[in-house]
Amino acid sequence: MPREQPGPSADGNGSTRTDDHHRTRSTAVRHWIATAPGTYIWLAVLFVTTVVLHRMSPGFEEEFLRDRSTNLHELSQNPVRVLITSALWIDGGRWLPYAVLFTVFHATAEHWLGTLRWLAVAVTAHVVATLISEGVLAWAIRQDHAPQSAANTLDVGVSYALAGVIAVLTYRVPRLWRYAYVFAVLVFYGIPLVADGRTFTDVGHFTAVLTGLACYPLARSRRKAQETEHPAAQ
Repeated sequence: MPREQPGPSADGNGSTRTDDHHRTRSTAVRHWIATAPGTYIWLAVLFVTTVVLHRMSPGFEEEFLRDRSTNLHELSQNPVRVLITSALWIDGGRWLPYAVLFTVFHATAEHWLGTLRWLAVAVTAHVVATLISEGVLAWAIRQDHAPQSAANTLDVGVSYALAGVIAVLTYRVPRLWRYAYVFAVLVFYGIPLVADGRTFTDVGHFTAVLTGLACYPLARSRRKAQETEHPAAQ
């Protein structure tokens, strides 16, 4: 009888290495998600609301979102409510790109700053950018640069908070690349602001970037906390 030839995993080495690799990667993914709870709870809420939107008719969806929009009319009636609810819906119904962006930027910032500081940056950018952009729109309406109907413009989404967090990550980038990073961010958000056809949302995005950059004290306090937790070796 011919001797049985050992297969690739007869000694268990190849299979074990592959299994260990998969377990390590799975553990790393779970750890990444578990240590950024705010990011992934928010992302889970956006997934649910996106599914809900896909089940609505186009006409009903527009009216539904308008009631949760941070437009001038709703801000004058229910400012706190719409500032919260507008950040729980995605206009356009494309969730997957935001899953990637949240993982790359929000989760990274939450790991670095901690949940409370990260949330402070995101909320501040969202609120400040909304109020300033809508203030610019109100001025444009008064000056007849925009129609009165613009007071009911649909304005929901998470892009202002995202822009603010992208900007604050400037202070996380190594010093050698920091100026290149912030230059790229300012160009990306600044070009629509100076181009023809700019809108109040372009003002909002650039305002959110400036707000994120202005959150340097939060980044500095986090760095000092990390230095206290992990003092340099003497």
